[in-house]
Amino acid sequence: MWRNFEFLHPQFLWLLILIPLLAVWLFLVRKKDGATLTISSIKGFEAKPSLLAKFKPLLNVLRLLALTLLIVALARPRNVSVSKRTKTNKGIDIVMAIDVSASMLARDLKPNRLEALKKVATEFVNQRPNDRIGIVVYAGESFTQTPITSDKRIIRNTISKIKWGDLDGGTAIGMGLGSAVNRLKESKAKSKVIILLTDGVNNTGFVDPKTATELAVGLGIKVYTIGLGTNGTASFPYAKDPRTGKLLFRSSPVEIDEELLQYIAKETGGTYFRATDNSKLKSIYEEINKLEKTKIEEFKYYNYQEKYRLLVLLAGLFILIEVFLRNTIFKSFI
Repeated sequence: MWRNFEFLHPQFLWLLILIPLLAVWLFLVRKKDGATLTISSIKGFEAKPSLLAKFKPLLNVLRLLALTLLIVALARPRNVSVSKRTKTNKGIDIVMAIDVSASMLARDLKPNRLEALKKVATEFVNQRPNDRIGIVVYAGESFTQTPITSDKRIIRNTISKIKWGDLDGGTAIGMGLGSAVNRLKESKAKSKVIILLTDGVNNTGFVDPKTATELAVGLGIKVYTIGLGTNGTASFPYAKDPRTGKLLFRSSPVEIDEELLQYIAKETGGTYFRATDNSKLKSIYEEINKLEKTKIEEFKYYNYQEKYRLLVLLAGLFILIEVFLRNTIFKSFI
């Protein structure tokens, strides 16, 4: 209740300081308020305390209450209820094309590249409540894991279930980009974005990455590219232990086709990023989140319930009661 309560003119409340001062003044001049009778002796009068005399100060109390209520009424107390409505002026459709080749299990990011990406991608989705997002995964081939949707619960669930081994081996960057472009070709959004992440070199697939780039340019799709992997060498999986079925790792050079990723980003108006560790990967997605902002208008509707009228009526009532009592019961009171 009080959270939505306000005074339109709170400066008038400073006048309340006068109330205690006026109360002191009325108390000091109280003796002058009654009639005075002067006689030589009061021996002939029987002294009987008057009950009515004790209630006469109530006239001043009524006057002070009326003045207090009028001061508060001048400050215009009111309740404010606010309703909000948001309007998205510029929706963004985003497709995340994620490399799920075996090299994404490399341990230069913790616990590995794929798990680190899934965590950061989920945080990115949570920060895009007003946009539609789709997921494309690729390795030796590409696959649309989730079409573009505004249901963030589905997107988060899809990201959590991404794993290595569902697609043929290799890294088909052209096919991953091509599938992402295909997801956006029918989009009516004013802004269309692809976040293409890979940790390797295009070495398979029947779609040339530059051809897919030209398609993106033709459709007005901006592509942000991310090269994932440390500089130098990393611990990569190379085989499975025939006895336990666990992956075996060995140190190998990190190879990322940065020239191709830079080309794709430049041609489409995007930006190329290099993620060498977990914190860098997180900062890259935060940077993309800042670069691609959805424009939102917020409309607020205010409903005011004025409370001063009741205070004025009460003040008027107290004044009428005081005037009535002063001119009737207490009129000839000595």
